Amino acid sequence: MSIYGRKKNVEYNADNNIFWTTMSDLLLGLAIIFMTLFVLAMTGFTQESLKFQKTQMAVSEQLAKQFKEAKIDVEVDKMTGNVKISDLQLFAVGSYQLSPKGKQFLDKFVPIYINTIFSNPELAENIENIIIQGHTDSQSFKDAKTPNDQFTKNMQLSLQRAGSVQDYMFKTNYNKKNDEKLRKIVTVEGKSFSEPVLDKNGKEDYAKSRRVELKIRVKGKNISKAFGFNFGGN
Repeated sequence: MSIYGRKKNVEYNADNNIFWTTMSDLLLGLAIIFMTLFVLAMTGFTQESLKFQKTQMAVSEQLAKQFKEAKIDVEVDKMTGNVKISDLQLFAVGSYQLSPKGKQFLDKFVPIYINTIFSNPELAENIENIIIQGHTDSQSFKDAKTPNDQFTKNMQLSLQRAGSVQDYMFKTNYNKKNDEKLRKIVTVEGKSFSEPVLDKNGKEDYAKSRRVELKIRVKGKNISKAFGFNFGGN
């Protein structure tokens, strides 16, 4: 190869190396920018989540205080806002009609629940849904002939029970200025026996499995179980 050819080849390799070095620097720069934006986004999301968790805990503590002052015997999870009522009878066996005792409980419980939640602007403005869920146990349902029939009949009962609570909720003495907002966000679900409550031995606790739960779904936040309120039933 001539000196000219070697010189030309060296110049070509030099230009090629410069090209790839420039591309590498560009890609590295883009990667650094992307990682920086990602970290900033995640930091902002974490700060938002932590802030909302503090709000959640504050509302949970307020609910616990309000229930205690009203002498409503419930257990409130100070971290999640879950409320457990173990001895309350909302319904007669196999019925979706609220019992007198169940109505008395809702008369006291619902106003505290609604008024406390809506009194916190950050929480109230970010509620997508208040979900009322009906749950049953897995014991044999009257006239059920197959497992699918058993599930379907319990699904109907659980949905009717959730509907009964939703219907009576509007009849209680909460702050009615929240009516329009409540109508837009409240919804009912039937769960049949798909989500049983288990005891410490991993067996279904039939009494606790029969329940109605109220849960709050929050807009645009990765907190899927911000609140869950459990009511005892048969």
